[in-house]
Amino acid sequence: MTASTQPKAAKIGMVGLAVMGENLALNIARNEYPIAVYNRDTTKVDKFLDRAKTHAEGQQVIGAYTMEDFVKSIERPRKIILLVKAGGAVDAVIDQLKPLLDKGDIIIDGGNSFFQNTIRREKDLKAEGLNFIGCGVSGGEKGALWGPSLMPGGDRAAYDELKPIWEKIAAQVDDGPCVTYIGPDGAGHFVKMVHNGIEYGDMQLIAEAYGILRSALGMSAAELADTFAQWNAGDLNSFLIEITAKIFTVNDPETGQPLVDLILDEAGQKGTGKWTSDVALDLGVVIPTIQAAVDARVLSGLKAERVEASKQLPGPTASYTGDKQELIQAVHDALYASKICSYAQGMNLIRRGSNEFNWDIKLGELARIWKGGCIIRAQFLDKIKQAYQRRADLPNLLLDPDFKAWALEAQPRWRQAVTTAQSLGIPVTAMSGSLAYFDTYRTANLPLNLTQAQRDFFGSHTYKRTDRPDADAVHTEWEELAKN
Repeated sequence: MTASTQPKAAKIGMVGLAVMGENLALNIARNEYPIAVYNRDTTKVDKFLDRAKTHAEGQQVIGAYTMEDFVKSIERPRKIILLVKAGGAVDAVIDQLKPLLDKGDIIIDGGNSFFQNTIRREKDLKAEGLNFIGCGVSGGEKGALWGPSLMPGGDRAAYDELKPIWEKIAAQVDDGPCVTYIGPDGAGHFVKMVHNGIEYGDMQLIAEAYGILRSALGMSAAELADTFAQWNAGDLNSFLIEITAKIFTVNDPETGQPLVDLILDEAGQKGTGKWTSDVALDLGVVIPTIQAAVDARVLSGLKAERVEASKQLPGPTASYTGDKQELIQAVHDALYASKICSYAQGMNLIRRGSNEFNWDIKLGELARIWKGGCIIRAQFLDKIKQAYQRRADLPNLLLDPDFKAWALEAQPRWRQAVTTAQSLGIPVTAMSGSLAYFDTYRTANLPLNLTQAQRDFFGSHTYKRTDRPDADAVHTEWEELAKN
């Protein structure tokens, strides 16, 4: 059964017809690449073929009902995308496919797999003569259908086989398709993991901005919609700000109240934010904004405890009495400055990972391919791309001339927004985390000289002297000197 005339062979195959797999397959078919599809639940194959008649009319789609027929229907070297649940399901499908494939065939994992698993799978399959591409896919179901941001990693020659299709189905922006070769083995999934961590940070910062405007100023949903729409017309222009403005315009059909006010404040997560935090700790990279976003989602899950704590732990009783527009502008600037810090943290983590695993990732190219299709797409990303074009080895976005100027200009209002929120007991963990990161990074002399003294006192861990920084570390008998 096909959406149109049966082709002799498909150019590519798709295993997994949940929302993302189905939409990406339709995207491929619509772009005139004959595709074969397979799903363990074969009723989904029939449903997909029916949908393809509308969304990929006239294009060639092969529906397969066994893995054997599926593999036979794809031309060599076979290119097979897996969009199944990350973890054991990926390994199970690979095990099914391996006996049916020939040397040189390519398996593409388009799910949110942990990059270390991708490194393992790529190594194991290469030993058997097969190629494996771990590809991050960002943009949600609409992005998958109309053009996602794609982050492929693996063997370069294998990616080159895939490149014409990937460049055609990716989101298109002013400087090209939103796809680039990221690097060997797990590079693509590593970048997608950090991308998702940045996404966590972005969403938390927006939520905190909303929290200040709602709690300090008592702004209505209509006012919030107008404010976020205005912000989206300026420096904060982005997909997430755009949809935030739209969310505030939606009323519940049953009650007529703003629907957002009826949503339980327990945020879910699928693990990629936690992976980002874990890997950052392993690599010694500081990501307080992203970590705060992960923490906030965990704390949001303690709903019953928070309700009880709200009764027993009263906070400030004072209300905001300052100028309304002044605070709105301060929150805008705090949000933008905090985003600079969040992206600086994410980019530094990617750089460290690239160095650790010898991937040679181009940070400017990442900013370019994130400009379209993906959840964190924003006008802001073009400035990041330009920053790395000016200086490929830029140690931190805060040191780029443009970002430095903006952060310094925003600094007073950034501090005003954070201190106002804190004085009113409004939680702003990500915003304050970004500000603390900024202050720590710009401080030449931190108080951690005392920490080193303490470590040497109780554990003889040694320290270096400021007057002899190039000399060997030394140890002091603190107890004896303290007696004297």
